[in-house]
Amino acid sequence: MVKELEYINEVTINEAVIHILDNNAEEPILNEYPLRLNDETYEFIFKHIQKCLKDEELKYAVYNEERNIVKELSQEYLNGQSNLLTISKELAKQMFILMKSKGNIPSCDLIIVSISTEFGPMLSIMKMDYVKNYTHNIEFVEEKIGINIIPQYIGLPSSGQRLQKCAFIKPLRQDNSFDLMVIDKQSKSKEEGDDYGSNYFISSYLGCSVISNERDQTKNFLKAAEKWTRTNFKENADAAEVVRSSIKKKLREDESIDVKELSQDMFGEEKEIGNNFVEYIKEQGIEEKLEVDKQWVETKLKRKRLKIDKDIDLYINEEAYHDGTRFEIKRNGDGTINMIIKHVKNYIEK
Repeated sequence: MVKELEYINEVTINEAVIHILDNNAEEPILNEYPLRLNDETYEFIFKHIQKCLKDEELKYAVYNEERNIVKELSQEYLNGQSNLLTISKELAKQMFILMKSKGNIPSCDLIIVSISTEFGPMLSIMKMDYVKNYTHNIEFVEEKIGINIIPQYIGLPSSGQRLQKCAFIKPLRQDNSFDLMVIDKQSKSKEEGDDYGSNYFISSYLGCSVISNERDQTKNFLKAAEKWTRTNFKENADAAEVVRSSIKKKLREDESIDVKELSQDMFGEEKEIGNNFVEYIKEQGIEEKLEVDKQWVETKLKRKRLKIDKDIDLYINEEAYHDGTRFEIKRNGDGTINMIIKHVKNYIEK
């Protein structure tokens, strides 16, 4: 497991190349020139990179032992043995071969980007699946103007949208705890074929395997604990609040969590429910003793969204939730609780 996470905050784009990979074509359309990085284009790519680096689906990975062309090409560039335009063409060809052989992999533009970070140089591969946009067309019918709306299928994801597949590749070094960072989201559409739902991007294209890190363990623990709480205290808001508050407190204050100790603190002499909690967490593949990713916790716990009895939504930040002068939880002794919002000076309707 990777313990020293690299949260990348400083990114400079050095150069970039874009290629067109259309499933309906026999060959990829390969660019012969680098992208012109004017202010608008730079900002478009920069925002996508930032969003990917902050995405909770970003995983750490190491290369598999088998020979992989994408790995070799990226290392050639990162070690100064080739230029970005040449390497990017070969990277695009490899993706196009996969698209043609696997089937059901969406057409895209492939953008290859050279970036500098506080951790050194990286090569970014961004698969920009096309999104459906609409535009108008103008026709002249019997000397009169007719305007219609028509769909376009070659729009690129806006900088506000999340990419499904991308990679940030590091130079290979002996002291690397990981070799690359990847996002490989699977399609949830039932209309897509099985191949698109597979991990072709990670296993076939990049030739790597995902490894666990502190962020994954922390995130998976919180997710598993919430799922367990919903199942076991469905009609007991009082007990559920105790569990949730105890876990959040532990995550905020401690550098690591011992699941058995936490269970003892929460449930005391209620051995059966405590053991059930420990076993469930273990079944989810989470280590009994896990390191806490403090930066992820700080971001995640800033704001709460509470769904109350199916018909009330409450958004509240962490500070207000723990401020007794503004918000209070009162226990009624029958498993129910009152959530009291206090001293309201102003509110608006939306």
